[in-house]
Amino acid sequence: MASSDSRSAFFYGTLMHPKILTEVIQNKGSHLAVTPAVLLDHTRHAVKYADYPGVIPVEKTKAQFERLHNLTRDEGSVRGTLVTGLTASDMKFLDEFEGDEYNKQVVEVHPLGDPEPIDLAIDDKSLIPAHPPPLPQPDELRSGVPAEVYIYADATNLEAQLWSLEDFVRDKAKKWYSGPVESRWS
Repeated sequence: MASSDSRSAFFYGTLMHPKILTEVIQNKGSHLAVTPAVLLDHTRHAVKYADYPGVIPVEKTKAQFERLHNLTRDEGSVRGTLVTGLTASDMKFLDEFEGDEYNKQVVEVHPLGDPEPIDLAIDDKSLIPAHPPPLPQPDELRSGVPAEVYIYADATNLEAQLWSLEDFVRDKAKKWYSGPVESRWS
């Protein structure tokens, strides 16, 4: 069970990968619970010249990218993971990792499942469901919960294309984490 001083965060990019998350927080994450979740009214874009994405509110998306004025409901929502049980130490490492490219804000995210312990044994292919379930209708979403999220600070440094977790996992994830999980924090 999470302690009363634990924190929750919503991750939508590289930190959705449990091996990368635990690498950043420098521990096995055995105190964490992970839940699929969605952040409404935001879009996730590739950061120029980088492997990782940035999220911005839909209003900024429409102001920045002319061709993205008519987004579908899925395109105007960001699927990610709600991670609960984060400690002050975890958040310090996360803040350092995200740096000044992002502004941390509290947002409302909607869980799409039940919390489960972090799974470091998961293989990269298993991170991407073959057929993700459709986004529930607004009246079918679970109640929103507050979570910290890193919002990208400079929308002009984002590509118009929406960032793909599938492409990242397939092409780039392995270079973001090192060695076997068992040897990292011995």
